[in-house]
Amino acid sequence: MSEKNIVMTVAAGGSSLKGQIRIPGDKSISHRAVMLGSLADGVTEIHGFLEGEDPMATLQAFRAMGVRIEGPEQGHLVVHGVGLHGLKPPPRALFLGNSGTSVRLLSGVLAAQSFDTTLSGDDSLTGRPMRRVTEPLVSMGARIDTSSEGTPPLKISGGQQLQGIDYEMPVASAQVKSCLLLAGLYADGRTCVVEPGPSRDHTERMLQGFGYPVEHGGGKICLQGGGTLNAMDIEVPGDISSAAFFMVGAAISECSDVLLTNVGTNPTRIGVIDILRQMGADITLENERKAGAEPVADIRVRGSRLQGIEIPEQQVPLAIDEFPALFVAAACAEGETVLTGASELRVKESDRIQTMADGLLKLGIDAHPAEDGIVITGGQMGGGAVDSHGDHRIAMAFAMAGLRASSPVVINDCANVKTSFPGFVECAWRLGMAVKETAW
Repeated sequence: MSEKNIVMTVAAGGSSLKGQIRIPGDKSISHRAVMLGSLADGVTEIHGFLEGEDPMATLQAFRAMGVRIEGPEQGHLVVHGVGLHGLKPPPRALFLGNSGTSVRLLSGVLAAQSFDTTLSGDDSLTGRPMRRVTEPLVSMGARIDTSSEGTPPLKISGGQQLQGIDYEMPVASAQVKSCLLLAGLYADGRTCVVEPGPSRDHTERMLQGFGYPVEHGGGKICLQGGGTLNAMDIEVPGDISSAAFFMVGAAISECSDVLLTNVGTNPTRIGVIDILRQMGADITLENERKAGAEPVADIRVRGSRLQGIEIPEQQVPLAIDEFPALFVAAACAEGETVLTGASELRVKESDRIQTMADGLLKLGIDAHPAEDGIVITGGQMGGGAVDSHGDHRIAMAFAMAGLRASSPVVINDCANVKTSFPGFVECAWRLGMAVKETAW
């Protein structure tokens, strides 16, 4: 649907979720597979690529820089890599839609190219902070101009020779870490990033899969510039961030029994499983195996009675994208759930703390936002209209809230669901959820 406004309506609760679905490919891994495949020597085949708007923005950017990419055809891509120094100047600014991952990771690659580039995006993206990547890149020798607020468009000047640095990140962030490691591929000397806590490690795993040595230990990740990437085949597992919505939906719905197949269970991404289990959710991992460098499993979730908890701060970076769904679990739990140490949620596609609090209040749930978190007291969910503010994860989280609502839940501004989970509504139908989409 190409209309500007898509509304999702979920019928009043009472239904349980039953059945089996395959979750679309992991968004983070899809981005990185296209990037490293494009920069590798040789031909990389990718299976399970997420054909959502965000990864497609990355794919189109590399096509604009001269990389031949066949597909996607049912998640299959063939990327004809041009090597680290084979990119060509794009004919115009690279428009990256709503994809913060594309901007932040590409800035590391493009800071080292011989040509100038400009990275821009939609209204949401041009309001998101970029200094946390531009400032360390400038310390490596990059020349990058932003708006006066440090937001896109990013104007990157080519022809700069980068120097390796040791950088201590003030907060754990996979996007910042990945940006600097990608820049480090081109830098003179050694680039090291020190994390204050664990963040998703797909970039490090994939670099090693492409034959690029990466050292890590004690929260420090290092690589030496000047090497090469060698093409490989990549199997992209299902995205646990997308699986999280149906995990929560099944956990909060009596008599539910859902199997989510082929989901990535990278230890830096399973915070949502650990938090839900602490709340009392019945979750088991079946058929655990490896897809390349990434662990994968089938996730079974059955309906259960949840209890409010204090979410451990060390779990925050391991579940940062899943908190909208977890807030719905908290709204359906007995007692109080407290989140702190999650200020990053305020600078996502929307201010996810405030937007979720506003929506939960409209549905009759007691939610008190704080600067770095929220306190949610579980209770009876009412119905009503909520606004996703164009944030895909907010929209899908409130769809799950409809499973426990006493009257229909209407979610406005849902067009961006397809940035990360094309086919969300169809998957919901297959599990027995009464949800419909209307375009205006």
